[in-house]
Amino acid sequence: MAYTLYVGEKRYSSWSARPWLLLQGLGIPFTERLVSLQPDAAKAGRFSRLPGGRVPVLEDGPVLVWDSLAIVEYLAERHPGVWPADPVARAFARSACAEMHGGFQALRGQLSMDLAARRPQRRRSEAVKADIARIEGLWSEARERFGQGGPFLFGAFCAADAYFAPVAFRFQTYSVAPRGEAGVVMRTLLSHPAVKAWEAAGVTEPLLPDHDLDAMYPDDPA
Repeated sequence: MAYTLYVGEKRYSSWSARPWLLLQGLGIPFTERLVSLQPDAAKAGRFSRLPGGRVPVLEDGPVLVWDSLAIVEYLAERHPGVWPADPVARAFARSACAEMHGGFQALRGQLSMDLAARRPQRRRSEAVKADIARIEGLWSEARERFGQGGPFLFGAFCAADAYFAPVAFRFQTYSVAPRGEAGVVMRTLLSHPAVKAWEAAGVTEPLLPDHDLDAMYPDDPA
C-alpha cells in the first residue's frame, strides 16, 4: 500500500490539510506531492491533470480519490481509527465533518486561511459570528458527550480533529477566541504534532498575490 497525496501550499490550502493531517496523525505512510496554487501560466495545466481540477487528490495505485471527505471515507475502509469506534460518536463525528464540508460559507469566505498572517479582523459579519457560535457549540458538545477517552474532540485523534484543525488555524489568524471547552479544543488541535508540522511548513511559504489578505479585505484593518 503506497499512497500519494497531492496537496496545495500548506499556507493556504485548508482542504489539502485535512487528509494530510489525518494520514500524518494516524501514522499512515504516504508520499506528498505539491501542486502549486501559484497563479502562473502553467497553473491550468497542473490542475487539469487532477480529477475535478483541484486538490487534494489521493492516489492509491490505479485508484484516484478526490475531495477531502471522499478521501477520509476511503481511508476509513482501510485503516482503524479514522472514525470513533462507538457508533453514536461516529455518527456525530461524520455529521460534524459533513457540516464543515458543506457549510460555514461565511467563515470560509470571510476568514480565508493564511497560516503566516495575523489579522485581528475587528469587523465580523453576523453570518461569521453565527458560524463561530455554531462551531463552538459543536466542539463543546463533542467533548462533553464523547471526549472522555482523550484530549481531542472524540477522545482519540480522528478525522473530526483533522477536519476542524484548519478552523483552528483560521481562528488563530483572526484572533477568534472560542469560549469554555471550545477554547480548550482549539489549543489541543493546534498543539498536535501533525498540526504543528503543517503550520511550520506553511508559515515559511511565500505570499501568493491572489491570496493577499490586505487586498482581499481592504476595509478591515489589521
